[in-house]
Amino acid sequence: MEQGADGRTASALFAGFRALGLFSNDLPHAVRFSALKRRFYVTTCVGKSFHTYDVQKLSLVAVSNSVPQDISCMAADGRLVYAAYGNVFSAFARNKEIVHTFRSHKAEIRLLQPFGDHIISVDTDSILIIWHIYSEEEYLQLTFDKSVFKISAILHPSTYLNKILLGSEQGSLQLWNVKSNKLLYTFPGWKFGVTALQQAPAVDVAAVGLVSGQVFIHNIKFDETLMTFRQDWGPITSISFRTDGHPIMAAGSPCGHIGLWDLEDKKLVNQMRNAHSSAIAGLTFLHREPLLVTNGADNALRIWIFDGPAGEGRLLRFRMGHSAPLTKIRYYGQNGQQILSASQDGTLQSFSTIHEKFNKSLGHGLINKKRVKRKGLQNTMSVRLPPITKFAAEEARESEWDGVIACHQGKLSCSTWNYQRSTIGTYFLKPKELKTDDVIATAVDITSCGNFAVIGLSSGSVDVYNMQSGIHRGAFGKEQAHHGSVRGVAVDGLNQLTITAGSEGLLKFWNFKNKVLIHSVKLDSSPNMILLHRDSGILGLALDDFSISVLDIETRKVVREFSGHQGQINDMAFSPDGRWLISASMDCSIRTWDLPSGCLIDCFLVDSAPLNVTMSPTGDFLATSHVDQLGIYLWSNISLYSVVSLRPLPTDYIPSAVMLPGTCQTQDVELSEEAIEPSDEMIVYESPEQLNEQLVTLSLLPESRWKNLLNLDVIKKKNKPKEPPKVPKSAPFFIPTVPGLVPRYAAPEHGNDPQQSKVVNLGILARKTEFYLKLEEGLVNNKYELAVSLLKELGPSGIETELRSLSPDLGGSVEVMQSFLKMIGVMLDRKRDFELAQAYLALFLKLHLKMLPSEPVLLEEMEKLLPQVEENWIHLQSLFNQSICVLNYIKSALL
Repeated sequence: MEQGADGRTASALFAGFRALGLFSNDLPHAVRFSALKRRFYVTTCVGKSFHTYDVQKLSLVAVSNSVPQDISCMAADGRLVYAAYGNVFSAFARNKEIVHTFRSHKAEIRLLQPFGDHIISVDTDSILIIWHIYSEEEYLQLTFDKSVFKISAILHPSTYLNKILLGSEQGSLQLWNVKSNKLLYTFPGWKFGVTALQQAPAVDVAAVGLVSGQVFIHNIKFDETLMTFRQDWGPITSISFRTDGHPIMAAGSPCGHIGLWDLEDKKLVNQMRNAHSSAIAGLTFLHREPLLVTNGADNALRIWIFDGPAGEGRLLRFRMGHSAPLTKIRYYGQNGQQILSASQDGTLQSFSTIHEKFNKSLGHGLINKKRVKRKGLQNTMSVRLPPITKFAAEEARESEWDGVIACHQGKLSCSTWNYQRSTIGTYFLKPKELKTDDVIATAVDITSCGNFAVIGLSSGSVDVYNMQSGIHRGAFGKEQAHHGSVRGVAVDGLNQLTITAGSEGLLKFWNFKNKVLIHSVKLDSSPNMILLHRDSGILGLALDDFSISVLDIETRKVVREFSGHQGQINDMAFSPDGRWLISASMDCSIRTWDLPSGCLIDCFLVDSAPLNVTMSPTGDFLATSHVDQLGIYLWSNISLYSVVSLRPLPTDYIPSAVMLPGTCQTQDVELSEEAIEPSDEMIVYESPEQLNEQLVTLSLLPESRWKNLLNLDVIKKKNKPKEPPKVPKSAPFFIPTVPGLVPRYAAPEHGNDPQQSKVVNLGILARKTEFYLKLEEGLVNNKYELAVSLLKELGPSGIETELRSLSPDLGGSVEVMQSFLKMIGVMLDRKRDFELAQAYLALFLKLHLKMLPSEPVLLEEMEKLLPQVEENWIHLQSLFNQSICVLNYIKSALL
């Protein structure tokens, strides 16, 4: 990651994790066979990296590391995968890591052809270079004149040793011997540019696809055309032959159709129309299997099986994402594992954050689903609904009836969808009395119970419908809720309040049940969208002046205002706990606002403007979609697994750009580690020993060090053993026996040792302790910090011994006892270690209560100490009583 102006990483809260919903682009796939695992693998490109899938289950095997630029072409052999980006191409081992890089081209590389231990690369300037793979050295370089022979296709004919066949945009073909560097033969061609070359199952025969849509089966040994086929769908994009005993050739087209040609009867035997919704990028028959692998620019990878009686292909397995940029994304459910996404391609899909096998498509919206089924329409383009612009989903009643409501571009009626059945729902919700065509649905919401849908229209009307029956259940306002277009609707978690926002700048609160207006708020600017966090009752409003207002729906007042975006705010998301508000804007920034402090705590830029943001209900991921991007990008929440500084950003903070996360998770782990490194430089807040001199401050000692000081004698009595422990007498090495015929052990003799002296040596107690010395010093300099710290280190018994030894009877003095009282006075005066001062004073009074009245010096010192003790305690007691009173009122009163 890059670093911002203040040295921190570009985003302190979010690190790129991975991208969802990316499976293929407009580059042809590469199929290779692993001799070790006896399986076929297909490799597809997704921007700056490529995916490798196991053909058997179409499961994702590996994701390559990213390259600096978008990949322009790919190829593969049995060991390595080759990917070109810009004027450089690299060889990847284990479908993941770069092991060789080849740099010599001056222009962008367009073609790659593995050639044994060598690889051939061709750039847009028609410069052909043959490389030795393992030494990365050039073996041969050929330069062609682009105006005469611009290379557009390359093929290594089977059994043709050291020879390659080149096709050109001018239509001619050339056969070269690359070992001797000689042009062997030039084929005149068919006056149309060559787009595809493919080796036929027969030796010396190759298929040549042209821009005109023709396919010539040509014998390159005798320069004879064996047969010709023609497709009316545009240029030939890819060619493949079946090798499982059926003489079938498949040819792809730019409109997504695939033609199947019988080579024996020389005729078209089948058409696979709309195999892809965009151009067929690549198609490959697996060796000796009736399986056809296709991919296209529609972000789909499909495997077709030919097991029908007429030789037609049916879809066997597929991986599919959106084929057009996304319009709306939202997390579905409470487990944070599914993301619903709507796209400009008209589909509604669900992507799993756990595994791709849980992805599912809810399909295209159809105007009349029953009519399509009844008439069996093949081309449903005319009856498809426009793209979904906004939707709302609730899983509460998903098993009983539809749980998703969506409004479509330029349409008045809103469609319902069933997530469980993965299909469009039963009803199209729209007011019956409205006849004008220029009114469209602009905002939708669904209640938390899943029973009602609220729909706002561009005319200003807001209607309520029952999701189970589709019946209209009323409208807000006498004629219409707003005088302008409805920009947003929201319903609270208890179905009591409905909030609507209109383009005239009014925010209105309605009673959900009787549709009566409760309150209206005039906004500073027209709202662009609204978002309600139901759990906390916090409403976020994005305004047209690029600012954000936050309202409390209970008090109906603005509680926070945020400004800083330089472009239209496209979307907002709350964190699950309602502490953060995340906003995405057309200024390419994603900002995180902390609601309790009202500050901006995180901001970073992305290359493509974010259109949608949504936060996982579990708080682990932030999902975003971007302009002209087909994928959903996940960002991990760093605060869940690392210490993050949530310091407010300065007003002049310059955010740094962050690359969108790739499809590889391991790469993103490295990024997150880099993000953690600068956390060592964070300013760690160290709490002072006392926040303020007026505040009573307690010590950090455990209660066992001071709470039981007055009960030590009771504790000692409880812990006193009933009888002293008996020392077992050691047995002699030879056990004594009594002499006689029957051996018997001698009874042990009880020793009559004189008792030891119990006189205690008082010399040890007579010595002055370190605490005693510090108290003597305190009489002179009035400093008692060291004496207090010494007492803090002692246990309860040690403290009692120290205080007991202050008495003149045990080697102490009245002056030292006076010094101790002064130490307590200093502690109370500074209001530090408050509970220790009280405990030490109580123990001192208990130990020396009989002696204190007879000493005038100590009495005078205690009279000075009394007002301090009373003043501090009375103040604390009043605060305690006040708090207890409020708590009791809250617990008992009917609020």
